[in-house]
Amino acid sequence: MLDSDLAELYGVETSNLNKSVKRNSDRFPQDFMFQLMKEEAASLRFQIGMSKTEGRGGRRYRPYAFTEQGVAMLSSVLRSKRAIHMNIAIMRVFVKLKEILSTHKELAGKLSELENKIERHNEEIKLIFDAIRQLMAPPGPNKKKIGFMRE
Repeated sequence: MLDSDLAELYGVETSNLNKSVKRNSDRFPQDFMFQLMKEEAASLRFQIGMSKTEGRGGRRYRPYAFTEQGVAMLSSVLRSKRAIHMNIAIMRVFVKLKEILSTHKELAGKLSELENKIERHNEEIKLIFDAIRQLMAPPGPNKKKIGFMRE
């Protein structure tokens, strides 16, 4: 999650959140948080409409991104009641996301098994699909002439 999103959730300014993190930098190793690269920040600015970096207003530095562990560590840095409640809610979202991803892994595995079975029966299935396509094909042109016939 981005520092600005977390700051909004916690009800603090982004700069204050980052100051708290920098004051406690030993609690945030690189696998807990990292600063986006210049290209990533530019892409993000374009995608979500972040304000410009030059002139008045906007961010003058690249945003920080926090991993699940970094978000958990924020609760020890930001000590307000709101921060604690938001942190619990965010952690529950991360848990739910992991459950969803594990479900998708299971589905991907089952789909892979099904593909393997299909490959074994590929020729038979191909014949079935060909038959279905023939049934779905529009009827051929009518050879009978339409209209009055002269004798």
